[in-house]
Amino acid sequence: MVEIRKGITSKPASSQKLIDFFKSHNELDGHLYIGYPILFAAGESTTIDALWLSKKYGVIVFDIVEGTSLDDRSEIQNELYAKTNSLFLQHPKLVDKRTLAVLMEVITFAPACKSHKAQGLYAFDDKSLIEIIKKMPSWSRKDLYEYLTAVIQSVIKLKIADKRSNVKQADSKGAKLIKLGATIDNLDSQQEKAIIDFNEGIHRIRGLAGSGKTIVLALKVAYLHAQNPDWKIAVTFNTRSLKNQFKELIERFCIEKKGEMPNWDNVRILQAWGSPKNNGIYYDLCKEHGIEYLDYKAASQAWAQAKQTDRSVFDFICAKALTEIKDYKEQYDAILVDEAQDLSNSFLKLCFNMLKPPKNLIYAYDELQKLNVGSSLGNPQTIFRVKDFTDTILSKCYRNSRPVLVTAHALGFGVYRNVEEKEKIVQFFDQPQLWQDVGYEVKEGKLEAGSKVVLHRTEESSPKYLESHSDIEDILTFRSFKNSQEQAKWVADEIEKNLKTDELLFKDIIVINPDALTTKREIALIRSLLLNKSINNHIAGDFNADVFFEEGSITFTGINRAKGNEVPMVYIINADDCFEGQELIKKRNTLFTAITRSKAWVRLCGVGDRMDRLIKEYEEVKKRDFELHFTYPTAEEIQRLNLIHRDMSLSEKQIINKDVNALRDISDAVERIRDGKSYIEDYPKEYHDIIGKLLK
Repeated sequence: MVEIRKGITSKPASSQKLIDFFKSHNELDGHLYIGYPILFAAGESTTIDALWLSKKYGVIVFDIVEGTSLDDRSEIQNELYAKTNSLFLQHPKLVDKRTLAVLMEVITFAPACKSHKAQGLYAFDDKSLIEIIKKMPSWSRKDLYEYLTAVIQSVIKLKIADKRSNVKQADSKGAKLIKLGATIDNLDSQQEKAIIDFNEGIHRIRGLAGSGKTIVLALKVAYLHAQNPDWKIAVTFNTRSLKNQFKELIERFCIEKKGEMPNWDNVRILQAWGSPKNNGIYYDLCKEHGIEYLDYKAASQAWAQAKQTDRSVFDFICAKALTEIKDYKEQYDAILVDEAQDLSNSFLKLCFNMLKPPKNLIYAYDELQKLNVGSSLGNPQTIFRVKDFTDTILSKCYRNSRPVLVTAHALGFGVYRNVEEKEKIVQFFDQPQLWQDVGYEVKEGKLEAGSKVVLHRTEESSPKYLESHSDIEDILTFRSFKNSQEQAKWVADEIEKNLKTDELLFKDIIVINPDALTTKREIALIRSLLLNKSINNHIAGDFNADVFFEEGSITFTGINRAKGNEVPMVYIINADDCFEGQELIKKRNTLFTAITRSKAWVRLCGVGDRMDRLIKEYEEVKKRDFELHFTYPTAEEIQRLNLIHRDMSLSEKQIINKDVNALRDISDAVERIRDGKSYIEDYPKEYHDIIGKLLK
């Protein structure tokens, strides 16, 4: 069976005929790419009409003809052969004694033409094409198939390896990162499909942390731009520090595949909210349509007055814009949205309305990384009132090792919270299939209400090399301290050791404080201790909101700016703040997001009893060899969890706190009456019945 990747093509009718041919011939194997790869050679860029990669026949490049007339194509066939041959010759593993070890041929496929007398390989229908294929010799170097597939799939080399000239020791953390970086960095089939496949309309991309959603979106922007340079394309996101990451990936793709910089007049990288100083989707929309723009301060005041406690401030202003704009200016051919879980249905609707037909909206999200108030994203059919949409799930994690990811999920969901008590889970997926979608397999039990379930991750979804570089005690370190001063000293000393002994670079390390509002205060002591050690440090975005890392400086950050970034060593301070309390879902999601910023090592620190209890949760995960053991909750239980631990607005918190204080006063009054220090008659008559019930 041939796996098909249907990219963008200027020859849709004949390309579909070729797709139909391969779908009808199950005896054939390999991968068929339409509108891919894009080759840059001899100063010009060429998009291959179609390429078939087969274990039996090697590489077949298709020259596709869309019309009914056919001139001699021998020169075109020779050019396609030479450019594809040039690509493979760049890889010594595909060369045997200066000769390409890959069997390769070029076939012209012209299904709308009747016949042609020219010399060469021409196919005009299914019958003539299968006859050509069956006459082709078999490829003797099938052992090169996987490597050849990787060469074809590699959209670009994703990471530029750090030189790490500071590494002198063979077993330091810096040396381990060099070995990790040497692992072949190719896209897997899910990522490749998400980038290359193109169906007009809505495309939803779901995946867990570290599955490559941001990379996929960036490269999809670049691919769409390379194939349709006249399209107006926007890519948007919540975390401002993602801007530079998108810019770098898009530029590298266009230079490698097209030999030129992207046209930034047609490709716009915009933060979702925006401001007069920093354009964004919402700001530009208000300006373009003549409606009132609200900055965060004004929006928060309007939101509080409207008492919109079931949605975030940003969701509120987007919903407001939806009611105010009647006639949308359709200015984009495609919009791509990252971190959609931190935006809203209303924002996605605004993006949808700004698109020209056929409404190419592509958005990616991870449900558990949600950090803002508001409900989960709905189904695309519900949000946009469309019948069909493309859905891609990225289940393989390339950032976090199995122990790190399972620990993040266990703490995020509260799987081992309050082990002695019956009710411990904080939140839960409302669809059982989602567990398998994000790469878990059922080891025991069933994903159904009341069943005792054991879930684990395989090497397929969590590659082994991500955890084999270090002992588990080094990969995950949890520390509890008596006070914040002890915590600060330990973190500062460890960072000094990372730089001087472990041979890590400044940009390898970040320190995360879960509560963004307290970050400056909470990190002040650690920063001071580091400066005393002559170790420079900064707060991410303090001087430039688009800048996360600075050269020769340790990055300190709250959780919101940490999103979208990844480093080998992550320090999470004050993790005890995420153990319990109001808005527990948000707190646990914060913990999950912070842990999953790590590509190698995590240091999770906190103070006091709550940190000790959080460590007990981790010990349960570790004791079970990083598997998830739980009783699958009922739909009613899941709904109750979401209600109890929901995010609350400031006004809701104030009301609840006021009620709690009132209940304490009532309890005191009841105790005084019981002790004979007061009497029911001392209180107003309208409260006698209530007090009487409480005394029973």
